[in-house]
Amino acid sequence: MKILTTDIAVIGGGVIGLATALQLRTEGRDVVLIEPNEPGSGASYGNAGTVADYAIIPVGTPSVLRNIASLLLNADSPLAIRKAALPTLFPWLARFAYESLPHRYRDNTRKLSDLLSEASPEWLELAAQIDASDLLSAKGCLYLYQTEQAFKSAQSDIALRRNVGIEQQLMSPDEVSRMEPNLPQIAGGGLFFPKAINFTDPGMVMKRLEQAAATAGVFFLKDAASTIVRQHRRVRVTARSTMVDAKTVVIAAGAHSGRLAAQVGDRVQLDTERGYHLEFDMDEMPVERPVCPTKHGFYFCPMAGRLRVAGTVELGGLSAPANQRRLDALLTNARRVFPYLGAPTRSWLGFRPSMPDSVPVIRPSKGGRDVILAFGHGHIGLTLAPRTARMVSRMIAAQMHEDMQS
Repeated sequence: MKILTTDIAVIGGGVIGLATALQLRTEGRDVVLIEPNEPGSGASYGNAGTVADYAIIPVGTPSVLRNIASLLLNADSPLAIRKAALPTLFPWLARFAYESLPHRYRDNTRKLSDLLSEASPEWLELAAQIDASDLLSAKGCLYLYQTEQAFKSAQSDIALRRNVGIEQQLMSPDEVSRMEPNLPQIAGGGLFFPKAINFTDPGMVMKRLEQAAATAGVFFLKDAASTIVRQHRRVRVTARSTMVDAKTVVIAAGAHSGRLAAQVGDRVQLDTERGYHLEFDMDEMPVERPVCPTKHGFYFCPMAGRLRVAGTVELGGLSAPANQRRLDALLTNARRVFPYLGAPTRSWLGFRPSMPDSVPVIRPSKGGRDVILAFGHGHIGLTLAPRTARMVSRMIAAQMHEDMQS
């Protein structure tokens, strides 16, 4: 079996792994990125394309906790569960219920707010670095509230965002109609995030990021990491055909990260949100910016040559095939807004790495800084990629400083 030696081995070629590898290579470190699939082809490709610096509200809230039974057991709700997966999901769900309590919800919101505070300017910088600024749109993001009661119920979340400095504008139904004239009239109103940015082609952004990393000198190993073992002053990653000996290993394998983390002593309650999208090829977009009908928990995402309808949460692991009922519900709810939508051109299922508290794991392994954990980003992996890369870089620099002192 072939053996590679490097400074840093990054396991995972999604947006977190790619951004981290590029950051570390730009700083002059030798980097091997281990990924069995096309880099950036999973959830990093299939998301809503939004840099959601406003997304400080965790999935688990006191309101969700009050309604958790009806939400999880209704296959058409924005948050649902595959019943066959319930036995294995129970520990995760128990923790999710705890993290939805008021005091935990407030703490998790604070943590997310801190992480997301510079997401947009950090992405603007990274987009310029990888020659992807042409794929950015800066027309903001719009939340829709169908009824006055729904708008009223959102006021606590609106106040919470306002208190941490997120710019948002309350909009009347008429103002919503003037901003997005193709939307049907709604009774509740809208919430506009004027500083939000989004990508017109997330897949192309991933290709630019991969190209930038390769040009910088990151070595891509197309293989699947199976084991991680600490050795004297090195960490060995064994893949199917290659062993990689590194000074530091970064676990950024998304929804597949839990098994690898456990091998180095970090048992993390990571599970999978199965995310879906539908795409409709069209030349004229019905909306100018990402629009989220909050009742149904998805986004209309105008992209290059197509409208992407993306969102909802289904808990249920990595192995089951796509749930056609989830795709049908997504189509039905999209047609509630735009009845003329025909059959979708394509559909997609991907896997978001999800923590019960919605807060990603970005820290050294409990066994030492020679292994760094960088996963569990849920809905905000694209958003937090530049921030995560810099955090990982600082942790590795601290480890190298300690090694020099010893």
